[in-house]
Amino acid sequence: MYQTLLYYKYVHLSDAEEIAPKHLKFCQDLGLVGRIIIATEGLNGTVSGTTEQCEAYMNYIESDSRLKNMHWKIDEVSEPSFSKMHCRYKPEIVHSGLLEAVNPLELTGVHLEPEDFKNMKDRDDVIVLDVRSNYEHQLGRFKNAVTLDIDNFREFPDKIKELEQYKDKKVLTYCTGGIKCEKASAFLLKQGFKDVYQLHGGIINYGKEAGGFDFEGDCYVFDNRVHVPVNSVNPKVISNCLNCGHITSRMVNCANPQCNEHFVQCENCSADLKGNCSHQCSMSASVRPYNEKGYYQK
Repeated sequence: MYQTLLYYKYVHLSDAEEIAPKHLKFCQDLGLVGRIIIATEGLNGTVSGTTEQCEAYMNYIESDSRLKNMHWKIDEVSEPSFSKMHCRYKPEIVHSGLLEAVNPLELTGVHLEPEDFKNMKDRDDVIVLDVRSNYEHQLGRFKNAVTLDIDNFREFPDKIKELEQYKDKKVLTYCTGGIKCEKASAFLLKQGFKDVYQLHGGIINYGKEAGGFDFEGDCYVFDNRVHVPVNSVNPKVISNCLNCGHITSRMVNCANPQCNEHFVQCENCSADLKGNCSHQCSMSASVRPYNEKGYYQK
């Protein structure tokens, strides 16, 4: 049996640059695969391995007093969700461009547990705000959520003018695991929004604790699974094949490495285009061999 762990924590790590290579070696020696970012502002990762390996890793993390009480999102999986192990030191644990503007340790939105989020989201004085990128919310999102036309989270600050119309509302932000909302909600508060909240643990935790009620479609995840189902109560597929428009939840990335676009594509179009998003990409000399799963390593 295998598990995939999703986690993050904003905490001051003065020795972050020194921790990263040691952390990588521990994970490699343990046999884990995954992707971890360590920065002075904290830790963000997704790792995968056997139940025993994951248990050992969680114990290792919790042995650091600064990282105790980590909120782990644990998925049971049939195989490891990554092919390799990466652990890197970076300026931010999620690239936002807001490093100097906000500090989640000082200011962030009110954390809402899944049931509280579920009970608040349909009120007239509330808007539900998806802070993720286009390819994520096009695959799945909360019913009636406000979405933003962004290709990367670092574009979020540019959308403040569009959101000013909601300043008199309670703003409930959400993302995959909660990490983007820490900075998004803090930025909204800095911009004069008064009532800002965030879904604790994100979509993944909401699926586990509230059955995913009213989350339509699948949730995009940043590992080899590409996307996971969330809603076990009232599921609905809302995404359409880029090429033919057929309703499908199949999320892939383009077989042309020079494109590598993430998009929705049905199995028939995927077979016809050999995993490419367009005929133009299929003509590229560097196209990767067709993979029926639709996932191609960079």
